[in-house]
Amino acid sequence: MKPTETADAELVALDKALYDALNPLASAMRARSTGLPKDRMWDADPVEVTLSILAAWKVVDVEVGRLAAQAARTAGSYGASYEQMGAAWGITRQGARKKWPEAIDRPSTEAKRKSSTVELFGGTAELSWSPACGGWRWSGHGADGMRGEAERASSFSTKEEAAAHAGVFLKEHAADRP
Repeated sequence: MKPTETADAELVALDKALYDALNPLASAMRARSTGLPKDRMWDADPVEVTLSILAAWKVVDVEVGRLAAQAARTAGSYGASYEQMGAAWGITRQGARKKWPEAIDRPSTEAKRKSSTVELFGGTAELSWSPACGGWRWSGHGADGMRGEAERASSFSTKEEAAAHAGVFLKEHAADRP
């Protein structure tokens, strides 16, 4: 996505629309805080009036942030990367990840530790996370009927490492091994 430039006429129209939306909100907030009717908002002390307008802009800012986060989550659900979101917002990939950490679903730790099966050389091995040893283990059944598992004292730091060791076992116990 290419960064887009906003034309001056578009900014003027946006400013007008924002002010048109802000005035009723600022009037209502001011009326609630002072007890004065909405039509008398401008009759108060100028500092109080401008502070009520500032408070209304804060409400708008929070709502824009919420809507931007929603747009980022939607973009992430369609496959946008943090790099793309950052480019659209004018920030870095890291900035986008920090701004919208939930925009892209990342597998949870539990999902990452889900057991799986490896099928090689006619045999199968199950890879599982062992909380007791804080690592990955494997147990398998070779095509030749032999059963095996990681040594009791062994655990592997990654699922891929456990799969590699299970693969060695399955290869050694293939049915067509000479």
